Amino acid sequence: MLLKTERLTKQYGTQRALDALDLQIPQGEIFGLLGPNGSGKSTTIRLLLGMIRPTSGRAFIDGHDCWRESVAVRRKAAYLPGELRLYDNMTGRRLLQFLAGLRGQKLNGDADRYARRFDIDIDLPIAHLSSGMKRKLALMQVLLPEVPLIILDEPTNTLDPTMRDELLDQLLDARQRRQTILFSSHVLQEVERICDRVGILSKGKLVHLQPMEELRQGRLAQVQLASAATEAPPPCVEVKRVDQLHYTLICRADPQPLLLWLSRQQVSELRIEPLGLNEIYQRFHANGR
Repeated sequence: MLLKTERLTKQYGTQRALDALDLQIPQGEIFGLLGPNGSGKSTTIRLLLGMIRPTSGRAFIDGHDCWRESVAVRRKAAYLPGELRLYDNMTGRRLLQFLAGLRGQKLNGDADRYARRFDIDIDLPIAHLSSGMKRKLALMQVLLPEVPLIILDEPTNTLDPTMRDELLDQLLDARQRRQTILFSSHVLQEVERICDRVGILSKGKLVHLQPMEELRQGRLAQVQLASAATEAPPPCVEVKRVDQLHYTLICRADPQPLLLWLSRQQVSELRIEPLGLNEIYQRFHANGR
């Protein structure tokens, strides 16, 4: 496993920011970390990067203990924080050269290739860049290094829709190169699009692990019938809300039984869509709790 935690815990006084996290992420996986503010996402990232010391438990990246060998860990990882602080007195190119130098690397032609893809002039002073352009520059500094792990905290903030799509495409390319990506985001649609698995945190605890391939097979159906159903929905279909003519149905596996049932009913309105993460996320975080 490229990334592994064992009962990883962080406590501040009487409050547990992270509670006995057990997690394993293999090489070449995009893993989504979900939860509202205060759920433990940022604490998890800081522990993984050796920025704070765990109260108990351990974490490892590529075999290195994240606290005892934090310098080696940070050589293995590229990190984009949610809040950017860049050196405004540098140009974008000079910043990328400086950060590459800290890793003992040289800036290569990939910098100009990424600049064209992200539509940014990296020879401008950073002080002259908009917040969106600064975000693009910060994304370049995590995509350029040849490291096994990329950690992204709300990476699409301030990006326009076209650039969001470009970033997600670049992350899929990174997975093809067998890089592992830890992707923390509030935008469920982005997580659904690129992640292989998702973990949901609530009050410092990992409360759910979801393989996305399973979820992509599921369907959510909103059904209005013209007359009462002739039979109950099949047992494999979960009925979330029902009166005589209106159904909300969830099929978590092969949708064929659901479709056969619908074909035998007098349907006046029907909407079927992929199940998605929202239903699962709201199970743990209804009303943002």
